[in-house]
Amino acid sequence: MSRRLAATFVATALTAGPALLLGAVPAHATGSHGPARGTADAVVLRTGLNVGLLHKTLDVPLNAVLNEVHAPASASKTALTVTLDGLDHGRPFSVLRADAATARGTADRHKAEGYANLVRAKVHLPGLPPQLSLIEAQQVTAKAVCEAGQRPRAESNVLGPVRVLGKKVTLTAGGTTDVKVPGVGEVRLDLSRKSVTSKSAAATALELKVSLNPLRLNVAEVHGRVTLVRAGCTAPGGTVPGDNGSGGTSGGQTGGQTGGQSGGGTKPAGGGTEVHQAGARPGSSQNLAETGGSSATPYLAGGAALLVAAGAGSIGYARRRRGAAPQGGRG
Repeated sequence: MSRRLAATFVATALTAGPALLLGAVPAHATGSHGPARGTADAVVLRTGLNVGLLHKTLDVPLNAVLNEVHAPASASKTALTVTLDGLDHGRPFSVLRADAATARGTADRHKAEGYANLVRAKVHLPGLPPQLSLIEAQQVTAKAVCEAGQRPRAESNVLGPVRVLGKKVTLTAGGTTDVKVPGVGEVRLDLSRKSVTSKSAAATALELKVSLNPLRLNVAEVHGRVTLVRAGCTAPGGTVPGDNGSGGTSGGQTGGQTGGQSGGGTKPAGGGTEVHQAGARPGSSQNLAETGGSSATPYLAGGAALLVAAGAGSIGYARRRRGAAPQGGRG
């Protein structure tokens, strides 16, 4: 009877020990609980235009992006050219040139910040004469900051003179300026647009609503929007179970790096535009998930060790009983 009890105890200990160790509390990433990271983004230039071609009943989309980033990332490129189907026999066309064009985004569990800067920039559109720019600006910046526990803030600045379709314009903060040029078209210019909520902020330095009829280089009209220097952020906060430390940024990085950081040509889904960017290669950082056990791991390990020790003692006891039984029978 003693041997049976010992064997039963040993089997129970050896079976229950691993089950308790493996099944009681599953392992998870060390960052699975705690405040969520903030998010940040920035872009130097984005166009959403339709170019109507002469002698054709179609519009060719001109969707170009320069230095679009989503935190954590940065980019610094100063030129953007496109190849537009049906324009100037397929020759590359310069949309923007600048002395400096920078965008960056940083984000963690305490602070998120987006920043964009453009210096001595000229934006050109298809059909306009080479000497006539859509807009010329000396320096344009936008910044958005979101800190945990504080109200987000956003600001944008346009420094120095600004020319639209060759005309020097006087800008009013938060206001709208209309520029009309006979035989060319008109541009509606919005300055320093900001949006601030309790959890997010965004600033756009310049936004242009474009309607042109240049009638050259096979271009009948150009209409749409051009965004010049934008930054945005969302504040850290809340608790996100299962967050491995990169939540809220993976999709943004993919889109930003594909559209705004690749050095080669990219073609939008709408077709019609092949984009080429020139300048310094962007730098970006990576988030690495940290994995490990929970706070209950030491207790589980200690319990398993006690079970193993108890099993070993039971085996020794059973062996001593087997060795003592024959001697007792002969006595």
